[in-house]
Amino acid sequence: MYGNNAYNVYKNNSINFASKEQLLLMLLDGSVKFAKIARQAILDKDIMKAHENIVKTQNIYYELMTSLDVNQGGEWAKNLMGIYTFIIDKLVQANIKKDVNTIDEVMPLIEDVRDTWNEAYKISKRNK
Repeated sequence: MYGNNAYNVYKNNSINFASKEQLLLMLLDGSVKFAKIARQAILDKDIMKAHENIVKTQNIYYELMTSLDVNQGGEWAKNLMGIYTFIIDKLVQANIKKDVNTIDEVMPLIEDVRDTWNEAYKISKRNK
């Protein structure tokens, strides 16, 4: 019981004191995690668990889309918006069909988005 409570305090503090960039990376790590859980749930025929985790992944990308300033970011931001839209569309298809192949198709892109932002964060920390 104590260990679980200590973990929750740690987790809340991690979120409460994280920078914008760190929160972004946490979200992207979550998107990878939830997509992998959804994939396994589809294989396990756990439809509800698959649905819940696909929706969690989608919600992360919806949040990323709302925080993206296309006017400020120009062409780069528009391209990123297209990638986010593609990911969401594939997740919707995977959820409707409960199709592991569709998840497998989009999973490398979900991981690439996370890895790209992680690399950008590392570069920005070095340049400060």
